[in-house]
Amino acid sequence: MKRELGVTTACLTLLIVFLGGRGSSAQSAENVLVVANATSPLSNEIADYYVQKRQIPSEQVLRLKLPLTEEIQRPLFELEIERPIAQWLTAHSAEDRILYLVLTKDVPIRIAGTVGMNGTAASVDSELTLLYRRLVGGPVAVAGSIANPYFLGDATVGDARAFTHEKQDLYLVARLDGYTVADVKGLIDRGIAPSQQGNILLDEKSEWIKTPGNTWLADASARLKKLPGWENRIELETGSKVLREEPNVFGYYSWGSNDPAIIFRHLHLEFVPGAIAGEFVSTDARTFQEPPADWQVRDKPFKGTPQSLIGDLIRDGITGVAGHVAEPYLNATIRPDILFPAYVSGFNLVESFYLAMPYVSWQTVVVGDPLCAPFREKPLSSTAIDHGVDPITEVPAFLSERRVGALVAAGARPQAAKLYLRSQIRLAKQDRAGAQKALEDATAADEGLAIAQLALAQIYEASSQWDASIDRYRRVLAKAPKQPIALNNLAYALAERKHNPTEALPLAKEAYAASNGAPTIADTLGWVLHLLGNDAEAEPYVTKAVAGNPPSADLHLHAAIVFAALDKLNIAGRELDRAAALDKAIEQRDDVKQLRKRL
Repeated sequence: MKRELGVTTACLTLLIVFLGGRGSSAQSAENVLVVANATSPLSNEIADYYVQKRQIPSEQVLRLKLPLTEEIQRPLFELEIERPIAQWLTAHSAEDRILYLVLTKDVPIRIAGTVGMNGTAASVDSELTLLYRRLVGGPVAVAGSIANPYFLGDATVGDARAFTHEKQDLYLVARLDGYTVADVKGLIDRGIAPSQQGNILLDEKSEWIKTPGNTWLADASARLKKLPGWENRIELETGSKVLREEPNVFGYYSWGSNDPAIIFRHLHLEFVPGAIAGEFVSTDARTFQEPPADWQVRDKPFKGTPQSLIGDLIRDGITGVAGHVAEPYLNATIRPDILFPAYVSGFNLVESFYLAMPYVSWQTVVVGDPLCAPFREKPLSSTAIDHGVDPITEVPAFLSERRVGALVAAGARPQAAKLYLRSQIRLAKQDRAGAQKALEDATAADEGLAIAQLALAQIYEASSQWDASIDRYRRVLAKAPKQPIALNNLAYALAERKHNPTEALPLAKEAYAASNGAPTIADTLGWVLHLLGNDAEAEPYVTKAVAGNPPSADLHLHAAIVFAALDKLNIAGRELDRAAALDKAIEQRDDVKQLRKRL
């Protein structure tokens, strides 16, 4: 099967479109994109409530049709969450202007994968932080965590800066979540009218040798007491006493159920509006489903473990809180010695949590309204956030500078890189002729720019200019002999359009090897083998193709034809039904009608 433009994650950079326009306000509703699950009434109700309360423009709500599960497979995450968000951002020239992605309840919280320090599992929220970096085209590893460039580390709060894309190549992602819609609406209301009053409670666990967590809590107390007006508003508990049943609480951090002294879900703390919290607990955001009323922490497992849940803190009246969908390890937890000083120094809720977050692409979720900022005095100007659109590339300025820089660093000539970016804008605008012209100019300026040659080959192919397309694929391979999409699409074009499967076969095999057996490329190899009459040899490849994600009508149809050729008619019928379910139009094809008759 030929690979279409924009199919791979690496091609997220092809989704850019120029529509112009910038918001007049700063660090406000203009800088928020709300993402809801269209299949969930709860998710939509929360999105609508938040949008109305914060006066977020209606076009800045993206409703995605997602499964009603807390865990999602990575290919579906990329296809159904990451890609549509990228498309929205580029369609509105909002890559620089949007600072905060806000997910509402019933958007999946966790990406399935392996566990451990180099695991591939991650929170949906944390993985989405890197969408900006993916739009730039930079390498993003799937396994393990990635250092958060916004993390304050050993610097002081005075060194921190408000978040923009001028310096940071990520998005700050938060969610509006809790056990019930009422819980989430309460959290939203508290974030809109936060208090500046209240005390911060820091609860160490009793231990003989001080762990880093207790050290950070002690450091948080020391740093906060140096800030004007906070000298007498900090309570640090260093013994076995549990801080509970206290009024007027603005901040709270503890070890949760990892403290043997904490055996209750609810500590009856009276949080003021705007209060934030965190815990050194491995799985406290593993679910936002409400446990039974008689469940207690450290008693019996709920959703796999007896550990604390941040949903209880939301129910108790917190406004912002961070938790973990899986084991993050202590060094990756939110640093209280950064979190609270940042928040009371004027940073908004989500900036404060991310300044205190060592890693992204990992296990953390931040719950709360990013626009909640009890102590902010001077918001950034809109021009500091968004420098508009580059007139040559037609891409927002910060993203344009990074993307051109990445292409030049990879060997592209600057003018060709800019023309290539312009082509992607025009392609996304459905201006195929304009995109083709920009790509022809780009490849004329830099014959060796393989990414431009590849994009041009696909445009020619889409307009049935088979010879021109084949020529451009060959130019790509002259520069990058192992490029899997070029190998695959050239093989498919030779087999299907030039009726030359013999020449196509070695290219299809090379593509399969270079792609580590990607499903669509497995399909091409299987189909070429079928055209050569080698259906038995084709069978394992088409089988692998239909077992992959996402499902494709063409892949299932090819499998049906191969299985029918092998007289495995029951399996062929099943695959043909699956193909028709994905694309009803194939039933009108002559070859499909003939296959139906045989089956």
